[in-house]
Amino acid sequence: MDRAAAVPHDAAHDADPPGLEELLGLVARGDEQAFGRVYDLISPTVYGLVRRILRDPAQSEEVTQEVLVEVWRSACRYDARRGSPQAWVMTLAHRRAVDRVRSEQASSDREARAAAADTQRPYDEVAEEATDRLERERVRRCLDTLTELQEQSVRLAFYGGYSYREVAGLLSAPLGTIKTRMRDGLIRLRDCLGVDW
Repeated sequence: MDRAAAVPHDAAHDADPPGLEELLGLVARGDEQAFGRVYDLISPTVYGLVRRILRDPAQSEEVTQEVLVEVWRSACRYDARRGSPQAWVMTLAHRRAVDRVRSEQASSDREARAAAADTQRPYDEVAEEATDRLERERVRRCLDTLTELQEQSVRLAFYGGYSYREVAGLLSAPLGTIKTRMRDGLIRLRDCLGVDW
């Protein structure tokens, strides 16, 4: 039997992989194999850029994953007239890494202010840590009751520090839909947690 005839068309095509621009076009149409190739081609470079900005390896890996998820979701928005595919991806990575730095700084500033305010009153660190863990677990369980879009919206807005408009862009959903899902999600969270907002 002829060996070439036995090789499926896709496998034969893999010998000459398409360029990043062509792969992004395939990803925009939902091609998971093309996304796998994009991931393999671009993730080391994305990680390198993010690591230079964040310095923390674990956070850098997390942000790299977020960037690549954004590439998967928004590949249809890539416009070759505005730059190379790699420049587009690196711009996404840079923005996401800078957003993380800002978010971490804001969190650190809040903690510093809270610590300064707490110097006036004594507290039991073990009890506080146990209470915090229980609260986080309650919130995590309540987040699990939300729809996927509600949970993603709430996490991006409250944990990621993104505006409604930015959340809509990241999730490729209309702004009105995001606002509705956020409102519904917050109502469900309020009911689940048993708090008045």
